[in-house]
Amino acid sequence: MALKRIMPCLLFDGRALVKTVRFRNPQYIGDPINAIKIYNEKEVDELVLLDINASRDPRPPQFDLIKECASECFMPFSYGGGVQSVEQFARLYKLGVEKVIVNTLCLKSPDTVREATRQYGATSVVGAVDYKRTFLRGQQVYSAAGGRTRRSVVDHCRYLADDLGVGEILLYSVDRDGTWTGYDLETIRMVGEAVSIPLIACGGAGNVAHLRQVLAETPANAAALGSMAVYQKQGMGVLINFPQRRLILGDD
Repeated sequence: MALKRIMPCLLFDGRALVKTVRFRNPQYIGDPINAIKIYNEKEVDELVLLDINASRDPRPPQFDLIKECASECFMPFSYGGGVQSVEQFARLYKLGVEKVIVNTLCLKSPDTVREATRQYGATSVVGAVDYKRTFLRGQQVYSAAGGRTRRSVVDHCRYLADDLGVGEILLYSVDRDGTWTGYDLETIRMVGEAVSIPLIACGGAGNVAHLRQVLAETPANAAALGSMAVYQKQGMGVLINFPQRRLILGDD
């Protein structure tokens, strides 16, 4: 349990931090740099920043902003959004990004991801898998920026790990995003049992008990939280926030 990680997952829309519910209706949160400065004072193991519009627009990463975020960040910093080439991977690493997170690129240009993992190592590349329930109560891999696969969620995660060579998976439930209802434990268990690389669970965290549960009862190596990290409580105003690690993991 001591090796488990807890991290904020911040969403950026190209102008400011936002928070969505089921990937819709982004609500303004504030400035990413101010948020990072506050997280520096919290017991944060790692920080994830996802530009949710970059791949959809499409446009490249905002390198100047990312450089500023990385320079302010006192913890490991991961970024995802708009990455389209191996050269952009290299530029992000030079700016101080520890891990580059890719989703649409895995669907549209898998050879680029393979080359990035070959050049920079598996631990530097995270494969993001957004997924949601279908009309027939199955599940499908989802990409708002286009790109499709017929693979199941579990098979797609295997593909990312075994074929593309990513070193970690960010498993993000669209249906639970921003709902405060808890993680999708069943899918997290299935994926965690199917792959041998670290797994970050994301989508649904609403209280400390949810965090304890996903880290203790599933193979997830890390828990990412969105709403809990930017709101006072459900239905209340913005407050850059983070639960104390010892309340979740019992660390001294």
